Amino acid sequence: MLPRFVLRSKLSVVLFVFFLPGFFITATFCWQIRPAAGQEAHKSCLWSIEGQSNKIHLLGSLHFLKPDAFPLAAPIERAYAESERLVFETDLAAMQDPAVQARMMALGMYPEGQGLWQNLDPGTRQLLEKKITEFGLPLEAFSRFKPWFVAVQIEIVQLLRLGFSPQYGIDVHFFDRAKSAGKEVGFLESTEFQIDLFGSMDKQDQNAFLNQTLKELALADELAGGLIKFWKAGDAARLHDLLSKSFKNYPGLYDRLLIQRNKKWVKEIEGTIRGSKSVLFVVGAGHLVGPESVVDLLEKKGYQVKQQ
Repeated sequence: MLPRFVLRSKLSVVLFVFFLPGFFITATFCWQIRPAAGQEAHKSCLWSIEGQSNKIHLLGSLHFLKPDAFPLAAPIERAYAESERLVFETDLAAMQDPAVQARMMALGMYPEGQGLWQNLDPGTRQLLEKKITEFGLPLEAFSRFKPWFVAVQIEIVQLLRLGFSPQYGIDVHFFDRAKSAGKEVGFLESTEFQIDLFGSMDKQDQNAFLNQTLKELALADELAGGLIKFWKAGDAARLHDLLSKSFKNYPGLYDRLLIQRNKKWVKEIEGTIRGSKSVLFVVGAGHLVGPESVVDLLEKKGYQVKQQ
């Protein structure tokens, strides 16, 4: 069994953000940055759409942060203040439900007589053994878990070791504030859907997902700084370039974890644009940048989506 603190942290937030590679916040933040050439300093990872009688905001979230990440940019705070309803990827509170945790464990473990090591290709197994050894954890602790679940766990271990916590994530921050303020809260996906998104992966995709995770962790220091800088500056083009490199060799995973979900979410967002309430959508930043992102798909439908 994996350390209990790892399971608790994972189950609380991270399950539904794996479309963003695990490296995305594994290095020290660099908040004092200069905007890239042609990039306006006031931009943030926030987009808005003016409806006939309301305003819709799309905020790109980072899910693990440190306390010094706050306060957030003024446009983000304004978007929250003027929104009557907030919509998240899934119900963060429901992730604490014992039934949800039990389902995740059931999908993440092999039945008796099967195990991790016999289901990994040699290259992935070698990378994983090296990483687990670096963490100072026993190899046998992972032996009953499936590759997708192991990928989740080692990402969490890495982040916790570096001092980052889901309790300071952008989504958790606004979820808690909205609940305290009595604002209406909604969700784009059920917890069951998000668990099944990973639990239903076939053997090949699970190996690819774990292999991708291990390679990204190995490049954490090189990649994370750039990604955080681009998010902070609202540099959507460079943010997408960095994220798309992560999935270069895994187009199937990219389509499954990002594009197909984006297409479903756009239908939900369109419904709110035609409504009367101002709404703030808080989703992973990877869903809002680049071709076939939520922003791109909305623009193709004729909506004027303005970055703030």
